[in-house]
Amino acid sequence: MSPRIPADCVLPDPAAVHTVRSADGAELSVEEYGREGAPLLVLAHGWTCATTFWAPVINRLVADFRVIAYDQRGHGRSPAPADAAGYGTDKLADDLEAVLTATVPAGRRAVVAGHSMGGMTIMAAGGRPEVAARTAANVLVNTGPGELVDELTVLPPFVRGRALRRMLSRPVLQSRLSLGSVNGISRAALKYATMGPATPADRVEACAQVVHACPAKVRYQWAVVLDVLDVHAGLARITAPTAVVTSSNDKLTPPVHSHRIFAALADPRGLLELPGAGHMSPVERPAEVAEEIRRVAALVADDLSADAVAFSGAENSGAENVGAESTAEVANTSASDHPSPTATVEKTA
Repeated sequence: MSPRIPADCVLPDPAAVHTVRSADGAELSVEEYGREGAPLLVLAHGWTCATTFWAPVINRLVADFRVIAYDQRGHGRSPAPADAAGYGTDKLADDLEAVLTATVPAGRRAVVAGHSMGGMTIMAAGGRPEVAARTAANVLVNTGPGELVDELTVLPPFVRGRALRRMLSRPVLQSRLSLGSVNGISRAALKYATMGPATPADRVEACAQVVHACPAKVRYQWAVVLDVLDVHAGLARITAPTAVVTSSNDKLTPPVHSHRIFAALADPRGLLELPGAGHMSPVERPAEVAEEIRRVAALVADDLSADAVAFSGAENSGAENVGAESTAEVANTSASDHPSPTATVEKTA
């Protein structure tokens, strides 16, 4: 019998649902939680995951933040690209820019947190004017800027040499096979590769259900991208205050990545290491991850509060409230060279 999923791993009812179109027309499913006018928080999940992955963190922050979470292209409710051209770090950056432009009103900013590929998304978008203009601070969780396969510690220590590790790791990471249904063997394998040894069975189950739901084609195409990932240049262009979270037992993005990121940041604001946790810290240790996000938000609280007051004043003086109708088309003009995204906003509550 499969363990029951913990209550905090179930998403609360969204306050709004969006379909955001990225620069190339890709549709992204976006959900918002919490009250309008609260400080803004944008969450980007990692490879093979979905918005549901963030549920334990969202449930701990929704009382105090307007939380915006989106499914990366091909994940969750966001359709998969038609071909390989729809995958790439530039696409990740385009999608983040589209979501921020569509959901963070001009004049306001958000704390942006990314786990794994979500953190790589933030780094890939480093230096983009529209992203910087809407970002108050970042939190990079269990992620890396490059050399991912070289630094994997999933294989036993006796498998030495980067070339050998790459040769043995690639067939697994880039498998085109479906993961099938969740079972005891798949749960054990997922726990070994991605979670700490003390992770409770119900949290392993929650992660397994999310990961197994990712289509095999999408998992493969993004694995190809991650195999040659290099977002160091974007990392160097991030100017917002940024904190880093890592875990001592992270086999996919070991702490060495987080130390490199921290050393490269223009405005580093803390490096938190979670002892015993693995790669899936937002599910394994959600209280600590949420508290770190809350801490970073407090560092820029004056900016967030000023933004919120200014936005509220603009609304009260007669500015158009885009969310007033049940369905609205939102057009946005970008100062960058990327085409402007549009968003369909459907109020669900």
